[in-house]
Amino acid sequence: MTPPPVSGLPVSVLDRANSLAGASDAEVLHGVIARARRAETLGYRRFWVAEHHGVPGIAGSAPTLLMTAIAAATDHLRVGSGGVMLPNHQPLVVAEQAATLEALFPGRIDLGLGRSVGFTPAVRRALRRDQEAAQRFPEDLAELLDFLGGTADITARPQDHAATPVFVLAAGQGLRWAAEAGLAVVVGGPSLFQRGTPDAPLSEHEGLARYRRDFRPSRWFPAPYVIASTTLAAADTPDAARDLVLPEAWALAQSRVAGEFRPLAPVAQIKALLDAGSVTGRDRQRVKESLATGIHGTPDQVRRQVEELITFTGADELLVTGGMSDLPGQRRSDELVAGLFA
Repeated sequence: MTPPPVSGLPVSVLDRANSLAGASDAEVLHGVIARARRAETLGYRRFWVAEHHGVPGIAGSAPTLLMTAIAAATDHLRVGSGGVMLPNHQPLVVAEQAATLEALFPGRIDLGLGRSVGFTPAVRRALRRDQEAAQRFPEDLAELLDFLGGTADITARPQDHAATPVFVLAAGQGLRWAAEAGLAVVVGGPSLFQRGTPDAPLSEHEGLARYRRDFRPSRWFPAPYVIASTTLAAADTPDAARDLVLPEAWALAQSRVAGEFRPLAPVAQIKALLDAGSVTGRDRQRVKESLATGIHGTPDQVRRQVEELITFTGADELLVTGGMSDLPGQRRSDELVAGLFA
């Protein structure tokens, strides 16, 4: 396994439509579409959106609807879901939505699938789902692929003919299911940064090694395909880059206490709280841990960290994530990252 040269690495964006303090949800969603337009001009390969329900800090709840708006506002950018949470839906409906998008925007649609259900009992009741729905993911995935491939008992229309590539947001068992089905994977989270110890370093990501070993070619992918997904921010100085990722790290830390993920606050407000000494040591540790499972820095620092990530994972593509309350800073970060890779 030879990692691709970082200078030619395909780079994409996952925008979760983070809510922002002082901004309406409509403003956030229009901002996502505007960011997708800029991503296209900068040379990014894909622009994905996500599915969250009843989360105060996320405005994106209906990825296929937002995908339609983004695809209509762009010309050649691939548009996808990162992802549609399959346990929340009937596989036939997901297949029909993906196939409709593919028919309207041929060759530009990606279907990324996750297995999460609603985070709270109230959300799960509203979705008419229970926690056990996630355990049916492999069966639901097989049914969905039958509809997309035209091998189900009924014909999903419009017919997709396996034209829409399918990606699994995977960890653990998800990697095995993706390998057996011959699908691409998107891997993120702490596992990308758990590379052993100085005395016993890991030479590769063990889960991805198994995925590649067990992969079965399919109509969707003839060979394994890995996207590494990580929070990433670039700025002209290290401190400015840290300021970009701090609001989301803070929101994640606070969610452990408040029980909900809240809109991203201005970085000046967060830094004032940290400087005032009113933040607990545990919250400071949570922020530190969140910042450690991502990449941020100057362009040179980001390049070095991405090189380490690609060497460890052998990833074929990089998916840039991370919400930012500093929108001009986010635009600058997108430009700097595009200059490095896209």
